Amino acid sequence: MKDAAIILSGGMDSVTMLYEYAKDIALAISFDYGSNHNAKEIPLARMHSERLGIRHITIPLSFMPQYFKSSLLEGAEAIPEGHYNAENMASTVVPFRNGIMLAIACGIAESNGLRRVMIANHGGDHTIYPDCRPEFIQDMSAAMAAGTDTHVEIWAPYTHITKAEIARHGKALGVNYAETWSCYKGGDKHCGKCGTCVERKEALLEAGILDMTEYE
Repeated sequence: MKDAAIILSGGMDSVTMLYEYAKDIALAISFDYGSNHNAKEIPLARMHSERLGIRHITIPLSFMPQYFKSSLLEGAEAIPEGHYNAENMASTVVPFRNGIMLAIACGIAESNGLRRVMIANHGGDHTIYPDCRPEFIQDMSAAMAAGTDTHVEIWAPYTHITKAEIARHGKALGVNYAETWSCYKGGDKHCGKCGTCVERKEALLEAGILDMTEYE
């Protein structure tokens, strides 16, 4: 009865979704798009998938650093530090990244007889990332359904909840967040200062989870 594929980065949100909806997920898809932290995230995505007996694949998007403008694609030194509410965090947007990933995942899902594509966008993403917002997810899902014979749709159950709420789900499931990666700089340890590190710290604290992340 498994009818879903999931876009799995190896970060807190998608790993939580993988565990929460494992009974529905037939395929986990990671994308290597040349970001600073792909090399840290993707092995964790694969590890969690294998642990749950879910098939995992990685799709290379090696063209993106050449043609797309984003600090995520320009090396660790380009990543701004601070909170996501700060204006400088806009540089971390990779234009239409989720749209590209969803389109590819849609084709893979239909090719594998799957009816849904899962993505772990959440309420905290909406301000800074246009392709995480509810209206985008709704419209992209409609486009995917219209463009496939099997009417593949997006399933995004975290759209209206916060990262801390997602962490609470993971806490109840026993997810070990030390086995996830967030930092946009992609160093040996989390920097603890970039927007996603700050958000990670806040979410774990609010969820009452002891943060076992190694920070610089």
